[in-house]
Amino acid sequence: MKKQLFLGDEAIAQAAIDAGLSGVYSYPGTPSTEITEYIQNSKTAQENGIKAVWCSNEKTAVETALGMSYTGKRVLSCMKHVGLNVAADAFMNIAMSGVNGGMIIVTADDPSMHSSQNEQDNRVYGNFAMLPVFEPSNQQEAYDMVYEGYELSERWKYPILFRITTRMAHSRSGVETRAALPQKPLNVENEAASRYILLPVNARRRYKALIEAQKMFLEASETSKYNQLFIPTLHSKLGIVACGIAFNYLQENFPDGFKNPVLKISQYPLPKKQLLELTSMCDEILVLEDGYPVVEEQLKGYLGLGLKIHGRLDGTLSRDGELNPEKVRIALGLPLPDLYAAPETVVGRPPALCMGCGHRDVYEALNEVLKEYPESRVFSDIGCYTLGALPPFRAIDSCIDMGASITMARGAADAGLFPAVAVIGDSTFTHSGMTGLLDCINGKANVLIIISDNETTGMTGGQDSAGTGRIHAICKGLGVEPEHLHGIVPLKKNFEEMKSLIKKEIEYQGVSVIVPCRECIQTHARKARSKK
Repeated sequence: MKKQLFLGDEAIAQAAIDAGLSGVYSYPGTPSTEITEYIQNSKTAQENGIKAVWCSNEKTAVETALGMSYTGKRVLSCMKHVGLNVAADAFMNIAMSGVNGGMIIVTADDPSMHSSQNEQDNRVYGNFAMLPVFEPSNQQEAYDMVYEGYELSERWKYPILFRITTRMAHSRSGVETRAALPQKPLNVENEAASRYILLPVNARRRYKALIEAQKMFLEASETSKYNQLFIPTLHSKLGIVACGIAFNYLQENFPDGFKNPVLKISQYPLPKKQLLELTSMCDEILVLEDGYPVVEEQLKGYLGLGLKIHGRLDGTLSRDGELNPEKVRIALGLPLPDLYAAPETVVGRPPALCMGCGHRDVYEALNEVLKEYPESRVFSDIGCYTLGALPPFRAIDSCIDMGASITMARGAADAGLFPAVAVIGDSTFTHSGMTGLLDCINGKANVLIIISDNETTGMTGGQDSAGTGRIHAICKGLGVEPEHLHGIVPLKKNFEEMKSLIKKEIEYQGVSVIVPCRECIQTHARKARSKK
């Protein structure tokens, strides 16, 4: 064992390597990105031949990971919370098929939406799929849970959903690592192959097996060292349930020990035995959880003991936003120390596109052209170019989810809106935009699609983009007419040419695609520094 200073993301990555990982398949998304990047940059991982791959989207990542698990190898798949929506089809059905080699799926949730479009809490997905969920309270626990989780996944023959939040992912702590294990040998289960064929006759059997497995998951939760009941010597009518990182926040407020009975929960399903023991000694329960009132709602639902349950639903804690030690202190009725005094007001500075970014030139040209079309709308997507919504551009009218720019533009055009313009990045296009473009082509939609190609996944730090060097070929293959598929370099010297091209293709009654392509200046700068 040796102690190292790790981000939560890094602790997860190192634990997977030490547990005998054979592959990690992911799509970059804050706050999960550093897990895969750590493995990609690990000398040990490289020496051991660990596959560390950015996939086209989260669905392909999870399905590829399942393929590796199918062979008996240990595998990891990482994504931000909204990425699990993309992977949901695979995720829900993997709960039916089960796994062979240990499989851990990391969901990095983002309460307060620091870099996201919603606050969803993916413990709900764990309940939905009826799979075990781990939620560490600190970096050491994150490491230990992953290291031990692979053995549990293989014993149970089911994947584990591993839920972290932004603060866990991006804060550092000392972590003691363990001895590295060898990778598992190739071991395909021929006799169990039918469980991966989810025809109704097999799926019905697998669903019964999943229901039966709930007893095993509950027993594991009730005997888990990660779920602990702390009973102080003094009696208190208020009991506290603290989930995941919320337990860490609670500890910060009681450095000398708890004054209330506390149930720490870091493994799900809920440990009912410990919950009943806690409620038997208390009149009221305060639930501390970072995200949705998942546990609070379950307590109100199945305990049925007439207890008062406090938390996000009754206003004791804010219904939105991430939890922190200050909010916990206020919920407990404790005074705030001077260190929590409000600082002098500082004017916020919104994010902005980098100076010299190619997206800037695209928006400037687009804005100039669209002055002639007062009814125009620009449907945008997820990426750096979403910042075109802010001053000085104010160039876009929507940003919903990955790929929605093209499909929304098509729907608006079908309704008679003219012109309907979509702006999407190269990585987002190969993630979720290609099928939308195919719909436009098949439906002969009157849309202009601008694929602003910076040859990387820029918003999350410059990871490889699946479409680099292939965007034109993909569009041609999908059926875009060659005379309405254009490339251009977004530079000031080409400004008038860009305007002319945009104007021309807006007037074409059909599907047009323009691909402004220039390497992200941040990626270019990193490459230049690495050469030096």
